[in-house]
Amino acid sequence: MPGGVPRPPEPMGQLETPTIVEPDIDETADLARPWVVVVWNDPVNLMSYVVYVLQKLFGYSREKATQLMLDVHHKGKAAVSSGNREQAETDVSRLHAHGLWATMQRD
Repeated sequence: MPGGVPRPPEPMGQLETPTIVEPDIDETADLARPWVVVVWNDPVNLMSYVVYVLQKLFGYSREKATQLMLDVHHKGKAAVSSGNREQAETDVSRLHAHGLWATMQRD
């Protein structure tokens, strides 16, 4: 350091502005899609019991619960409720506690 005066650092160049990349999917639409709870046919439970459980857990009329049970019996499955993820998880757990085979999936 001649003369005792420090030199300023060399400029490092212009910093580049970061590029913002938009996602390919519409995340807001994905969050708005409800979760659906599906009851599956099984060889164990009586049809009358399935009707009873659907009435008890979801408050369905006897006619609505019977129609859902017939869908389970003839089609192999029926969507019995829908909503946010937490509610779907609760519904699946309650159905399992009553001995029914149930899963959840995005609508």
